[in-house]
Amino acid sequence: MNLKTVLILLGLALATIFALVCVLLTRGRAPRSCQHLPLEQEDLEDGQSLVFADLTPEEMSQVVRYLQGNLGVQLVDASRARPSDNCIASVDLQVPAKAEVLRFLDGGGARPPREALAVLYFGNQAEPNVTEYVVGPLPTPAYHRDVTVHKYGGKVPYHRRPVTGQEYMDINALVQRELKKAPLFLAACCESDGTDLVTLTTAPRGFKSGDRMTWFVLFHNTAGTGYYLSPVGLEVLVEHKDLRVSHWQLRQVFYNGRYFASTGDLEQEFVAGALEVVRLKKPQGDAVLGSMRPRRPPGSPGPLQFEPQGPRYSIRDNHITFQGWSIAFGMNPNSGPRFFDIRYRGERIVYELSLQEALALYGSNCPGGMSTRYLDGSFGIGRFAYELVRGLDCPYTATYVDRHYLAETDTPKTNQNSLCVFEHDSGLPLRRHFSDSQSLYYGGLRKNTLVIRTISTLINYDYIWDFMFHGNGAVEVRVHATGYISSSFLHGQGTDYGNRVGPHTLGTMHLHHIHYKVDLDVDGQRNSLETQNMEYEFVKDPWSSQNTIERPYLRRKRLETEDEAAFPLNAPMPRYLSFASPNPNKWGHPRSYRIQIISFAGKHLPTNSSMERSISWGRYQLAVTRRKEEEPTSTSIYNQNDPWTPTVAFADFINNETITNEDLVAWITVGFLHVPHAEDVPNTVTVGNSVGFFLRPYNYFNEDPSVDSSDSVYFSSEQDARACGANSLACLSPAAACAPHLPPFHFGGFLNL
Repeated sequence: MNLKTVLILLGLALATIFALVCVLLTRGRAPRSCQHLPLEQEDLEDGQSLVFADLTPEEMSQVVRYLQGNLGVQLVDASRARPSDNCIASVDLQVPAKAEVLRFLDGGGARPPREALAVLYFGNQAEPNVTEYVVGPLPTPAYHRDVTVHKYGGKVPYHRRPVTGQEYMDINALVQRELKKAPLFLAACCESDGTDLVTLTTAPRGFKSGDRMTWFVLFHNTAGTGYYLSPVGLEVLVEHKDLRVSHWQLRQVFYNGRYFASTGDLEQEFVAGALEVVRLKKPQGDAVLGSMRPRRPPGSPGPLQFEPQGPRYSIRDNHITFQGWSIAFGMNPNSGPRFFDIRYRGERIVYELSLQEALALYGSNCPGGMSTRYLDGSFGIGRFAYELVRGLDCPYTATYVDRHYLAETDTPKTNQNSLCVFEHDSGLPLRRHFSDSQSLYYGGLRKNTLVIRTISTLINYDYIWDFMFHGNGAVEVRVHATGYISSSFLHGQGTDYGNRVGPHTLGTMHLHHIHYKVDLDVDGQRNSLETQNMEYEFVKDPWSSQNTIERPYLRRKRLETEDEAAFPLNAPMPRYLSFASPNPNKWGHPRSYRIQIISFAGKHLPTNSSMERSISWGRYQLAVTRRKEEEPTSTSIYNQNDPWTPTVAFADFINNETITNEDLVAWITVGFLHVPHAEDVPNTVTVGNSVGFFLRPYNYFNEDPSVDSSDSVYFSSEQDARACGANSLACLSPAAACAPHLPPFHFGGFLNL
């Protein structure tokens, strides 16, 4: 081997060694284009948003221990408490007064004391009642004060309390005992001995204050599928008002259009051959109506959304920041998601944005269906927001957050991964223009949105709650309805109340009405309500006086009182309606935010209904009132079981007070009428079943604030659009190498039920 060959081989060896070293040094590292970028700095000082933070499990436990040791009465764990016991029903954050919070956030004042609101059921007293205590300061409680009378004007009667899980269990035991009195009928009608039938509650529970009498609808229960589509035609009315469970009674029985005094009477009619029986086959496995089991093997994966350089939002405790947005988030176990101190570019836009209530009102020719008016806050919109399924409920790479609550037990519970946060590329421009005249260019911006989502499963329905924050300073609030429809047994003129969706199943018509509170602070707390509408004026043509022209013009108006600002549901509303600041923008117009409602609501309950005042918020698609600390919510968890004497009646909030240059709240109702049809089986789809509203800047800025976005794209005919330096879209190809390492799929949502 000559020297030249040796040198060549030595050079190749050195080059190989150098390459291997480079590979080893970079192994495990992402390409430079994939490395996470530093996130923007938070606008708020560290920890300020914690003034709104939900209670931690440790704080909840401290409150329970304090109450157990300082009330001087025996407290039974609510998970096993009977009506004649005392128990802690729930513990949640006591949100501080707005004035205190603003002194702390904006004025350098002291941090408000951290307190809890505890709801207790006192059944073991001479006068049973529901009492609410504020307990503080946390984390080490030292005081409690009864706020019930201050909040509600008197004690809360005991019959108004929500039904507990233990109460439902005791009712179910009573129903099972009663079903044993009709064995021949059950075998004939349902191929059942009663033990495989399940009950579905209705509400409200009676016809007048003090009643606690509930219709329960019975269904075939088949493992692995929703029973809601398999009614057997049998419904029972249970009176459960007495504090002694042994005194509860089954008052009436309904079957296939007829009413009976008892299951014994029903059995006698059957044995005597005087009862028309519809003989149902017991549902079997996948053949059951409404099965969600896949019918085809998995196909190829669909598109996957990911962030090449990591999330562009930041989450710290209860605080989220994203491209100028700053949001404090939380979850009320009863009313659901709530947000505070929403700022854009450092300016507060919304002080509070919170879900208030979800109403589902049904029609049917069966007693259970026709009497159902669910107020879901009483059941627990936040409490029943369970774990989200990664990759389906939210993008696989979203950030998932646990939520904690204490309700019907002395031990805090955790719904892990029950709230998700992600940046969503809608596949749509936020704005764009292609210029084909004079100069040739293209400019645009992708519509990327921060989404905060949680999903509540309330018996049969699943509500997807979305809160979206756009790059132009707009807030979008939207709810999608999915899950199973509720149904009645089809008999008689049942199709007057819905559509037949199965052999003996009537999909019952119903409406969904959702209520929100929006405490807007547009350029400060002092706002007014302004409207703009379109009219036509007929004028002589200025350049041709013998002709006329129909010229549209704006009719502007400032509404002065609450009565003027209460817009009835489904009535025409001004096309533009804005919360206006007294301060102008650069062009002389009041800095404003516009409320734009997207809704297809059904008809509100007639005002002469005995229970209408309990849902009187539903009279209005929008009502604007002066903000008052003593009017924190539009409803109450106690309204469900006593709607005839509502604990909170929203109609009383509207009393013609002036709303000019005041701290104002917008109360917004959205909803839709749902007439179930064949395509609602197995589930109602989200397509077309969503409603909501926007909060949009209207002369708040001097121009669209999204012009400052670093995602903006612009190139002209004189540029090379393929050059990364001229066009950021040309830089995306390397990002394909940045696909993240996905965590293994995990779901623990069945473990905490």
